[in-house]
Amino acid sequence: MSDGTTPAGQACKALLIYPRFNAGSFWNYQATCELIGAKYPAPPLGLITVAAMLPGSWDVQLVDRNTDELTDDHLAWADVVLTGGMLPQQGDTLALIRRCRAAGVPVVVGGPDATSSPHVYEEADFRVLGEAEGILSAFLDAWGRGERQGTFTAEKFKADVTTSPVPRFDLLNFSNYVQVNVQYSRGCPFTCEFCDIIELYGRKPRTKTNEQMLAELGRLHALGYRGHVDFVDDNLIGNKKAVKAFLPALAEWQRQRKRPFEMSTEASLNLADDDELLSLMQEAGFFSVFIGIESPDPDVLNATRKKQNTRRDIAKSVHKIYGAGIWVLAGFIVGFDEENDRVAEEISALIEEAAIPVSMVGLLYALPNTQLTRRLEREGRLHAEFDISNAETDQMGDQCTSGLNFDTRRSRASILRDYRKIVDDIYTPEAYFRRVRRVADLLRLDGANGQLLGAGLFHDLKLFGRLLWSMSIRHPQFRGPFWRTLAYAASRDLRSIKPVLMMMALYVHLGPFSRYVMSEIDKQIEDVEQGRWTRPTASAA
Repeated sequence: MSDGTTPAGQACKALLIYPRFNAGSFWNYQATCELIGAKYPAPPLGLITVAAMLPGSWDVQLVDRNTDELTDDHLAWADVVLTGGMLPQQGDTLALIRRCRAAGVPVVVGGPDATSSPHVYEEADFRVLGEAEGILSAFLDAWGRGERQGTFTAEKFKADVTTSPVPRFDLLNFSNYVQVNVQYSRGCPFTCEFCDIIELYGRKPRTKTNEQMLAELGRLHALGYRGHVDFVDDNLIGNKKAVKAFLPALAEWQRQRKRPFEMSTEASLNLADDDELLSLMQEAGFFSVFIGIESPDPDVLNATRKKQNTRRDIAKSVHKIYGAGIWVLAGFIVGFDEENDRVAEEISALIEEAAIPVSMVGLLYALPNTQLTRRLEREGRLHAEFDISNAETDQMGDQCTSGLNFDTRRSRASILRDYRKIVDDIYTPEAYFRRVRRVADLLRLDGANGQLLGAGLFHDLKLFGRLLWSMSIRHPQFRGPFWRTLAYAASRDLRSIKPVLMMMALYVHLGPFSRYVMSEIDKQIEDVEQGRWTRPTASAA
C-alpha cells in the first residue's frame, strides 16, 4: 500500500480508473458488443488524454471497470488514483473513492459530473474541475509540493485544445472495444435549454489543428488499430470553417493509407443544408452521424431553443444526409412542457417517415447546471437531489428508464404512457427492419464510404459471419426479417450491405432492450396510478 508521500520530482505510480456505467443503457449495446467479440462500445478517451498530460517520469496504469476488474493489487501498487466520469458513472465513482480511501490511496476526481456537481464528490482527496488542459498543472504542482488534498477549478471555456497531447492509446486493449474515440473540437454554437455542453465547454467551438488531429490518427494507425473511429465532438460542424479546412486533409490521409478507418460523429441537423460539407464528410470516410432531433413539434423546438431544427422538413433533411451515403442515428425526448397529447403519434410517425432505425427516445432529464434546471428551480418544480445517483436502485443517467426529475406540466402517467407507446411502435422487428430497408433505398454510396474493399475488409467479413450465426441460430425470432432485409439490400446495391449489417447488429441489443424499457415503464405507470409514486424529498444527511 502506498503511503502517499511521493516527493516532488520523483516518479509516481498513477492508477487511472474508469468507473463502470450503470447497467441497462441504450448506449452500451452489450449484446451487440458480444456479437462482435468486444466487451464495451468505447474506451475512456478523457482518462487516456489525462494520462498523456502526466509527467514523463510517472508510471501509469489504466483499469476500465467496464471491461476489467479492479483488484486490491492495483491499489497496493498505486501512489495515487485518478478517476471520474459522467452522471451515469456517479454511483461507481463514489464507490471507487471510498474503496481508495479505505486502502489509504489518495484519490483525484474530475470529469463532467464532478465539474457539474462538485458537492457530490466531497469525499475525494482532490477535485480537479473543468477541462484538464486548463487546470491539471495546478494539481500536479500541488502534488509535487507534498499537498494531499485540495480543489482546483479551471477557468471556463479557456482551455487551449491545441495544447492537448496525443492520448495514450497504448494503454488500451483495442480488442475490448467496438470503436476507438478521438475529439476534434469542444463546444457548440447553439443554446438548447436542456443541454449541458454549452455550460461545460461554451458556445464558441474550439478546434485542434489539422496536424494535431492527424497525429492522433497516426498514432492509432501505428499501434495497429483498424476499423471504427468515433469523433466524440458534441457537434463536429459547430465551427464549419475549421472543419471544412480539416476534412480534405483527413480524406487525403485516409487515401494514402488505403482507408484504415471508418468514422462516425455527432452533428446538428443543419448539416443537411451544406452540400459541400456533406461531400467532404463522405470523402473523408464518415459513414454515420448522430443528430439530436428531440421533437417534430415546432412549439417544443422553439420553447427549448432548438431553433436549428425549425423552419425545415425534418424527414427531408435526414434523407438529404442519406443522399451523401451517411446514415443517421437520432435522439428524441418526451416530457417537454409544450408537448401535446399527440406526441407519441407524431414522434413515431416522424421516425417512420424519416426512416431512422436507431432512434434513442428518452424521458426529459434536467441535468445539473443547464438553463432548464435553473428555470425549473426558479419555478419550484425541480425535485430534491435531482443530481444524486443511487446505482444500486435505479438507472439514473439513462434517460430510457429514468428521467422526469421535476414536476411535469402534463400528468406524469400520461407522459410515461406516451413514451412507452413510442418505444413499442418503433422497436418491433417489423418496424425496425422496415426502416433499415428504407435506408438501403435512400443511401447513395457513390463516394469513398461506399467502397467494399479496404483495410477493414477482414473486420467486415468477421462481423458478417458472426451476424449470420447470431440472427440465424442464437436469435431465431429475427431470422426472417434479417434474411429478407439482407436480400433486399443486396438487390438494391451491394454497397449497402455493410451499413445494413451494422444497423441489424445494433438490433440484437435494441430489440430486447426495448422490451426491458417497456417493462420498467409499466412499473412506473402502475406506481403513479396506484399512488405509490411520491415526489422525491431530500434525504437526511
